Amino acid sequence: MKQGLQLKFGQQLSMTPQLQQAIRLLQLSSLELQQEIQQALDENPLLEVADEDVAGETDERTDHWDDTPCSAALSNTSSGGGSFDNDTDLYQGATEQSLQDYLFWQMRLSHFSPTDELIATALIDSINDSGYLTCDLEEILDAVQQQSDDDILADEVAVVLKRIQQFEPLGVGSRDVRECLLIQLQRGSTDTFWRDKAITAVSEHLDLLGSRDYRTLARKLRLNEDQLTSVIGLIQQLQPRPGDSFRPETDDYVIPDVLVRKKNGKWIVELNPQNLPKLKVNQTYAALCNGSGQSEDMQYIRQQTQEAKWFIRSLESRSDTLLRVASAIVAQQQGFFEYGAEAMKPMVLADIATAVEMHESTISRVTTQKYMHTPRGMFELKYFFSSQLATDDGGECSSTAIRALLKKLVTAENPKKPLSDSKLAQLMADQGIQVARRTIAKYREALNIPPSSQRKRLI
Repeated sequence: MKQGLQLKFGQQLSMTPQLQQAIRLLQLSSLELQQEIQQALDENPLLEVADEDVAGETDERTDHWDDTPCSAALSNTSSGGGSFDNDTDLYQGATEQSLQDYLFWQMRLSHFSPTDELIATALIDSINDSGYLTCDLEEILDAVQQQSDDDILADEVAVVLKRIQQFEPLGVGSRDVRECLLIQLQRGSTDTFWRDKAITAVSEHLDLLGSRDYRTLARKLRLNEDQLTSVIGLIQQLQPRPGDSFRPETDDYVIPDVLVRKKNGKWIVELNPQNLPKLKVNQTYAALCNGSGQSEDMQYIRQQTQEAKWFIRSLESRSDTLLRVASAIVAQQQGFFEYGAEAMKPMVLADIATAVEMHESTISRVTTQKYMHTPRGMFELKYFFSSQLATDDGGECSSTAIRALLKKLVTAENPKKPLSDSKLAQLMADQGIQVARRTIAKYREALNIPPSSQRKRLI
């Protein structure tokens, strides 16, 4: 074989540091992006926030949003959760009591003996956030005996537990759901007839209550349907998790990346101006690198200037890509914005990739952890992508639309005769949507909708 040289021309995409930075910024959420921008501002002295009437420009760009539902959400987010009427409200969250603190406060008012107080302290420390005792009485007894020189009997621990179970919230310190409900029933109702029937139902037939087998339960209690309805209504007023009222409420705030509104019959897509500050290169320092000096300081300024320009270009590229993708999604899902989730069209990443002439991996990065604020609520961009199912007329139906229709049918059902999965599939078939029963069951579980046997209600 004769060896030789051959010249070929071709194009190849090189993964430069600038491209890597652009890809990394593209997949960041709004919160992560703000942290990245702040880090860049701290590390690069050539990069700074433009201070030329930034506030005025922001107000001008957001004036037309004042009448939309999202204006209040955005103002609350930017101000850190809204205004406070007085200083007391500002620190109200810091003074909220935990369940254990509330129980200890009641214990100190109950005039326990030193030994009983030692037992009560061990018991309260063993109560979890739901209000249930997590240790056996034998374990509590062993722990208390190690801390006391007196001989403590198991009956003393049981008596102190009974006293704690009468604290507020009623039923705290119970060892299981049955005990918790019985404690509340014994003190909570003055109607002895219904209370006794409810006590019997909870103590002897809790499994039938859990499975909603009301027919068998009515036969066991020897009650007709109206009487059983009264008993079930009394039980439903109880609190099976007495400690839940002391759990702090945690609100997750999402800052939208894209704002969508309807103007003059057209859907307008804009980027949220509060997400991205306007950045610029410090011209005072940048002018120094125009000279021909080769000192370390000059080289440092040139490097930081170039990195600042790359960072600004990467942010602009991210914003442009996000706006193009969001606009393509809105154009594809016009039915959703007009009529709701039931009008959602089937759409995959390839559809948007073709529309904006980008790769599917880029669309995946853009739509991850990016949120769109619409008149119908806040949605992650991933929400608008769904698989398709065929209809009788040869068309296509989105799986998201089917889930919305399923939720609508379940909401409108008769609670005394809930729809089975087979019946739901039949109702959808009547509307021209062919869905198998097992598919209905899968969608129902995804929506956290219990089966028909557990959705049955008597009241």
